[in-house]
Amino acid sequence: MIKRYTREAMGRVWTEEYKFQTWLQVEILVCEALAKIGQIPKKAAQNIRRKARFSLDRISAIEAETKHDVIAFLTSVGETVGPDARYIHLGLTSSDILDTAMAVRLREASKLILKACDSLLVALKRKAMTHKHTVMVGRSHGIHAEPITFGLKLALWYDEMRRNRRRIQQAMEAISVGKISGAVGTYANISPKVEAYVCKKLSLQPAAISSQIVQRDRYAEFFATLAIVASTIEKIAVEVRHLQRTEVSEAEEYFSKGQKGSSAMPHKRNPIGSENLSGLARLVRSNAAAAMNNVALWHERDISHSSVERVIAPDSTILVDYMLGRTAEIIHKLVVYPKRMQQNLELNRGLIFSQQILLALAMKGVSRETAYKMVQKQAMQAWKKEKNLKDLVLNDSDIRDYLKLEEIERLFDVKAQLKHVNTIFTRVFGTEGLKRKAPRAGKK
Repeated sequence: MIKRYTREAMGRVWTEEYKFQTWLQVEILVCEALAKIGQIPKKAAQNIRRKARFSLDRISAIEAETKHDVIAFLTSVGETVGPDARYIHLGLTSSDILDTAMAVRLREASKLILKACDSLLVALKRKAMTHKHTVMVGRSHGIHAEPITFGLKLALWYDEMRRNRRRIQQAMEAISVGKISGAVGTYANISPKVEAYVCKKLSLQPAAISSQIVQRDRYAEFFATLAIVASTIEKIAVEVRHLQRTEVSEAEEYFSKGQKGSSAMPHKRNPIGSENLSGLARLVRSNAAAAMNNVALWHERDISHSSVERVIAPDSTILVDYMLGRTAEIIHKLVVYPKRMQQNLELNRGLIFSQQILLALAMKGVSRETAYKMVQKQAMQAWKKEKNLKDLVLNDSDIRDYLKLEEIERLFDVKAQLKHVNTIFTRVFGTEGLKRKAPRAGKK
């Protein structure tokens, strides 16, 4: 399933072939830098760039004996270069190559995730504009609270995803750092000029200071950011799942022709996409925890982080890319039922207007505590006796001492509670938020 939804570009970032290509790119750039500062012959650097190749099968065969992937890689490359191979990896340690190349791949993965994020933002914005004035009940604790619009719900998600996009951008910068500083980061056998040259060519920043590795707080920030993105996606998915419940039925995932919901019950139409996203969010969050555990390593470096990153780097980036794409598809095709939203809004027989009465009484000089008791008394009657709150209020002599008939009628007008929708949309979308106006009275 994941393979079906993941863009091929993201998959290529994490292939073994591309990994070794980035390793080779770093090694060649180091040789060029060494030639520039006169530590190796320029012709050797040119020869290395022209001839250096590797064989996946050969690397695998050598690693089976050496039990060291970088040595296996260097041996395979050396076999294609000849005598000048002695200049490859000069003064370096394995992590110089591994971490600098990993920064390249994480940066490329981040760019793809940003594109996927943009696609979701487009889907959310379009749907928000469409349903800017689609009135529905807002819920707190799962209980009817006050009216909102479905567009506001979508605008909220849009605003959060926009923050996530900024977080991704920031996290990408945090991991776009290379190091070519040798065994324990002291540049004992390699000039800092080499690091500066290599990082500039790869659009990376040189680490201001490193041990044998780029410090893993950077990675922790990156994977924690992906976990936040995944959590926002789950937030959207959980809401879709709730709205699709039979008792609610206000929106549902698109159900395609020929699709089946259950092996036993032909009537079922389940929110399987959203459920899938909820499950995957758990994986991405657990990977973030693993990344945080990688921050503390022994002294200048151990390799307990290595095995973890071989799993979480491809898994989390591929999963988040997939999740963003699938969420965009769900939002784009989401089936919305405004009539059902209106029916649910009316289920509580006007209880959603209780605060309006409370505030009106307070403005008339009634203490808040007294006003609360007056309104709650009738609200509880509406619950117990299944009566309309407005009728109960109109027949309450204590409330009528303060509020006239026409005032009460205005208090039960949903438009009054939604008078600032345009203001909110303008804050989120700028002037574009004003494009879709509220329907005129009597029109839906």
